[in-house]
Amino acid sequence: MSRASGGVLPRVMQSWWAPRRVVRGLRAMPERVKLVVLMAAMLIFLVAQAPVHARAAFLDPAIPLGARMGGSLLAVMFLMPVLVYGLATAVGALSRLTPWRLSQEDSRLALFWALLAVSPAMLLAGLVGGMIGPGPALMLSQALAGIGFLVIWGAGIWALVERR
Repeated sequence: MSRASGGVLPRVMQSWWAPRRVVRGLRAMPERVKLVVLMAAMLIFLVAQAPVHARAAFLDPAIPLGARMGGSLLAVMFLMPVLVYGLATAVGALSRLTPWRLSQEDSRLALFWALLAVSPAMLLAGLVGGMIGPGPALMLSQALAGIGFLVIWGAGIWALVERR
């Protein structure tokens, strides 16, 4: 089985059909690069919310687009990374209670990479939410993003655990 090759974008796309192989190939990633991966994912998530906020500002001008995006900026770029680090720490700590050990570094890698890998689906969900609005298409695109995230994250964890 060959390792994931290429830059970030080919690896993101490969994560949708071979997530364990991709994450295993990224295991030597330094911590500073993991932080860049997390912040890139958060930036893409922020961009993905723009169409939805633009639609909401058009339909209800009481809260302007700038205020909506400012709130999203605060939440996505400052609050979410703290919560994501906490979740990665909790998953790594909880793995100590199982026969499968996951180091804190590997826990962060699996979670951060899953967030970046699911970002194309988040962009799709944002476009659907902004252009079509609530309905079956939005639910489907959000479900795709959510299930994709869980599958990629779970496969990443499974690829990195030390089995005892």
